[in-house]
Amino acid sequence: MNPEIRDMRPEDADGKGYVHYASWQETYQGLIPDACLAKRTLERCQEAARRWPENTLVADWDGKIIGFACYGVCRDEDLPSCGEVIALYVLKEFQGLGIGKKLMDAALNRLASYNTIALWVLKGNCHAIGFYEHSGFRFDGASQEIELGTVLRMVYHRS
Repeated sequence: MNPEIRDMRPEDADGKGYVHYASWQETYQGLIPDACLAKRTLERCQEAARRWPENTLVADWDGKIIGFACYGVCRDEDLPSCGEVIALYVLKEFQGLGIGKKLMDAALNRLASYNTIALWVLKGNCHAIGFYEHSGFRFDGASQEIELGTVLRMVYHRS
């Protein structure tokens, strides 16, 4: 059975929050400081999902949210008129099934009015970097230091 990729609904907030929380625990252990992971509680992730539901797609597998993607106008001042994939997470047990690709394709479709789309990825997150490269994103040389460590910007250009 394939998941349905659709807009997030209010009743999806707890599931989306769980995916966000669990994905951080599964993905970032050893990549970011333990103190940062400890601050990311399930309750905080669910509250954030309730507060900011807009521009969010979810992967719904028979009533269970197993992944999500957030998208919008790029927040980087040096990339005017650019879209951004702000977040994309799939629970580890559902990775490798094409769900991330479906979420990415849906997010790119929502950003179809932009010729350039950016995203930020944590340095050392090789799995995500490979996925984004396979999706057509390339590093553009921008990086920044944040509480989590070094993040690198990747950009996708429509032909």
